Amino acid sequence: MDAVDLPDLADLRAAARVVSLPLVTRFRGVNHREALLLRGPEGWTEFSPFLEYGDDEASVWLAAAIDFGWRTQPAALRDRVPVNATVPAVTAAEVSAVLARFDGCRTAKVKVAERGQTLADDVARVRAVRAAMGSEGRVRLDANGGWNVDEAERAVHALAEFDLEYLEQPCAEVDELVELRERLADWGIPIAADESVRKASDPLAVARVGAADLVVVKAQPLGGVTRALEIVGAAGLPAVVSSALDTSIGLSMGLALAAALPDLPYDCGLGTASLLAADVVAAPLQPAGGSLPVGRVEADAGLLAQHAASAERRDWWLDRLERCHAILAAG
Repeated sequence: MDAVDLPDLADLRAAARVVSLPLVTRFRGVNHREALLLRGPEGWTEFSPFLEYGDDEASVWLAAAIDFGWRTQPAALRDRVPVNATVPAVTAAEVSAVLARFDGCRTAKVKVAERGQTLADDVARVRAVRAAMGSEGRVRLDANGGWNVDEAERAVHALAEFDLEYLEQPCAEVDELVELRERLADWGIPIAADESVRKASDPLAVARVGAADLVVVKAQPLGGVTRALEIVGAAGLPAVVSSALDTSIGLSMGLALAAALPDLPYDCGLGTASLLAADVVAAPLQPAGGSLPVGRVEADAGLLAQHAASAERRDWWLDRLERCHAILAAG
């Protein structure tokens, strides 16, 4: 991002609202989701890289927030986006309650390969999801790079009976994805790349070396809607737009990306407001009839105040904002 395009840091700090939202179910090892929210000339926007991310990576998320809040976005080609349910690494007994929060969703993404759990836990969870979704439902798995190639192949043998739509980021490294895709060539289970796109110095490597059948893209980690569209176009692979457990403001950014894609062959992972026990808008972007409306949303002043982070956490986020702003200013 060109330094001349950056809003003034003092203005950003003065306008920043930091919130901490409780989750319905523990997810990614946390019970609350923190986010820094801003209002730019184009509307509300979100800066919410995960807490463990370093400043260089987090600065890309800030570029996305500024892009969405300060620049006109690409034209929308659709006014609603179909979305999937997201099932964290819960027990099989908890699956039905999770799915009940995703009204009308015909697809479920199930987290697997959770640290501290076993393949038997994954099988039980996926079996419960398939039973709840019925034979017509679509079930995709997300391992977040948690397996090596042998573990992933073994897991596919154990889970293939549940008629999988695709397997997202089964292994962490691109060369592992290439090898696994070769091993599974006769299984007919597509491989999707997520972290190998959004956390990579070269997000197009997975397409160039044949490591994936489709890409999962997220607006914030890729630097904004326009940049993500460029990556999808250059990759030449089908795309699924997903979220990073954003507030409804961040989800509206993801919806702008999904709405601008020429083709949208898969349900998108943008229904995750259903995993939040609270949000910052009066009408959270939760699935209705399996889809979400495209358009900007307004933060509610009362909810911003109710869920304001502690002074200590607000200062932590403002310091992070300052460091990331400096990285963008330096080019």
